[in-house]
Order: sequence, then structure tokens, then C-alpha cells
Amino acid sequence: MTLRIELTQSPTNEEREAILAPLRDYNTLQAGPGNSELIALLVRGENDEILGGLYARMLYQWLFIELLSVPEQARGQGMGSKLMQMAEDLAREKGCVGVWLDTFDFQAPEFYKKHGYSELGQIVDYPPGHKRVFFQKRLSDHNK
Repeated sequence: MTLRIELTQSPTNEEREAILAPLRDYNTLQAGPGNSELIALLVRGENDEILGGLYARMLYQWLFIELLSVPEQARGQGMGSKLMQMAEDLAREKGCVGVWLDTFDFQAPEFYKKHGYSELGQIVDYPPGHKRVFFQKRLSDHNK
């Protein structure tokens, strides 16, 4: 079989799925099914428009918080804490071991530390002059 590498700078979702399929198969053989599940907690305004919220994926009994956005008018009033608590409660209900996420140093690392998250790594100069910081929090229902 002859193989070649082709660059595309506008990959389609179908191409992504074609790359992902053998990885999923391999991961399932090694670790069992991941049971991927998406969740979103939506913050809506008076006209039902989405102004922020939390978007996450459960995979391999961990919740990955991909996005957390609190509307500017609600910052400092507990909205972010409420979103995090709701996500953690849902993760516990679903039997998750823990929660992980990443943020930039100019966003909310202190917010996550205040909520019991421990830093597990950084990428320096991502973006240049800043850091991308990774956090995790093991949920108390698990003994590990």
C-alpha cells in the first residue's frame, strides 16, 4: 500500500471524524468505552438570548469544561461559582472521578484555585507573553 500525506488548511468535519475513528477504536480497546456526553448550562437574558454559560464533555469518567463565560453584568455576583457547582454536581451524579479545564493566565486561574482546583501544568508563551494553565479537581465521592 502506498501512503501519502496531504495538507488541507480547511479540513471538514468529515475529515476530522475520519482521523478520529481509528483513535476511538484504539482507545476503546485500551481503556474501554469513553461514554462521551456533552452538557451545556446556558445563561439566558430577558429575551431568551444566550449571554454565557458553561460547555463541557464527559469522557472516561472525567468532566472537561471547555468553555465558561459569565456575562459582564453578572460578574462578581456568584454566577460563575453557581455554574461550576452545577457542573460538579452533575459530574458527581454521573459518577465522574473529577473535573479538568484550562484557562489563560489573564482569564480566571485564581477563580479556579478558589474553587478547589489544583494546577497540573502550563504552556508558557501561549499566547506569546502569557500562559495557558491546566487545572483539575478530584471529586470527593472518589477515594483516589
